[in-house]
Amino acid sequence: MELIKAIILGIVQGLTEFLPVSSSGHLVIGSELLHFQEQGVAFDVCLHLGTLVSVFIVFRTEILAMIKAPFQFAGGNREADVRHFLLWDIYIILATLPAVFVGLFFKSYVDALFGSTLIAYCMLVITGTIMILAQFVPEKKEALTWWRSLLVGCAQACAIMPGLSRSGSTIFAGMVLGIPRETIARFSFIMSIPAILGAAVLQLGDFFHNPPAADTALNLLLGMVMSAVAGYLAIKLLLDIIRRNRLQWFGYYCLLLAGCGLTHHFFFAA
Repeated sequence: MELIKAIILGIVQGLTEFLPVSSSGHLVIGSELLHFQEQGVAFDVCLHLGTLVSVFIVFRTEILAMIKAPFQFAGGNREADVRHFLLWDIYIILATLPAVFVGLFFKSYVDALFGSTLIAYCMLVITGTIMILAQFVPEKKEALTWWRSLLVGCAQACAIMPGLSRSGSTIFAGMVLGIPRETIARFSFIMSIPAILGAAVLQLGDFFHNPPAADTALNLLLGMVMSAVAGYLAIKLLLDIIRRNRLQWFGYYCLLLAGCGLTHHFFFAA
């Protein structure tokens, strides 16, 4: 594994994990363009941990409140803030269930999709389309409920496919369900914690069977750091763009990337 390629893919992972342009699709495409398909499980795990760190940093206040809420509620604290964060704990669990189901029962099928840039380009077309349509979804004030969180979780499960953005799919689904843009954006980022952690856990078996060589430690560390830094910047940027209702910018980018990729695939690939 080469150092520069590790840094580049770390930045790509951090940016695209949270920006609605699909991290999986970009890693599939980027790995092929850089001739870096065999970066290894250890590298994938480190990139996921890097993006996880960025979520904890940006949403540290909410996450701490969610961790404390069950204990405060059990101790007799029934204040509105405690009930609010306790409900978010429940909603995060419900939203995670569809992705867990897909990960447990369809992992081999999903893994097979990651070898195809054609699928990634086709899914980027869908991502681009829903991001452009997002600007026409009216802002509503519906509350986040158990069934809405479950439907948003189904959107997250679908986004396991390379090229279909997790953040884009969940935010768009929440907006269609009437959840305020900024609320569903924050929920989407926080619900990424079990999703990212679960992806890393699923790879731990391979990680221990094929531990990284000692001379790759610096590459792994730099990839993880760059992923965390890029992820932090991506979250801050996307929150600002969502407030201004400008998600279509990402839609145009996805369609442009998909168009170039499909053109190359069908007309120029050997």
